[in-house]
Amino acid sequence: MSGERRFYEAPAAGTRRSAPAALRNREPIAHVLRGWLPPEGLVLELASGSGEHVVYFAEQFPRLDWQPSDVHPDALSSIAGWREEAGLANVRPPLIIDAAGPEWPIDRADAVLSINMVHISPWKSALGLLDGAARLLRAGAPLILYGPWLEDGIPTVESNLAFDADLKRRDPEWGLRRVEDFSEAAAHRGFDLEATHAMPANNLMLLYRRR
Repeated sequence: MSGERRFYEAPAAGTRRSAPAALRNREPIAHVLRGWLPPEGLVLELASGSGEHVVYFAEQFPRLDWQPSDVHPDALSSIAGWREEAGLANVRPPLIIDAAGPEWPIDRADAVLSINMVHISPWKSALGLLDGAARLLRAGAPLILYGPWLEDGIPTVESNLAFDADLKRRDPEWGLRRVEDFSEAAAHRGFDLEATHAMPANNLMLLYRRR
């Protein structure tokens, strides 16, 4: 509900929310993005949350335009607050986007980025993310994801198993996803998994390319 901070957020300071994990992981994520993002164009960040990531990335990649989005009113207010404080010309006003929805209020992008969304939403939202990215991205454009994942043949660390169980207690439709399941769904929508990158705190970044 609007006005209630989500479990991964610190207490709000006015309209601006803060996610401690975002402050810890933004530099490692940006390091990988330097090799994966196009040199210029428009990046849509789906489920921008507090808005801290998009402002930081806009500072790091000034030749790219950044389009934040979310579906939660409190997140949209927080994104707007961080955007106003940063005063960056390459951060657009946030859009209301429901990843699972059949239509998004944007018709093109040069890259799509999703951080820590797929496991904190129903599977239909993950499929909607792929459907939306397929509508927006041209051939060769990247779809980039970050978060905790399960992989066949790779033991899952105890902390991620505990996190998965906690997510499912919060909502039975949430939980860590298998890379293989997501990649199969992505392949049906014209995306190929090009690269994975191990990240701190047992997270993973995935790079898909539009065929």
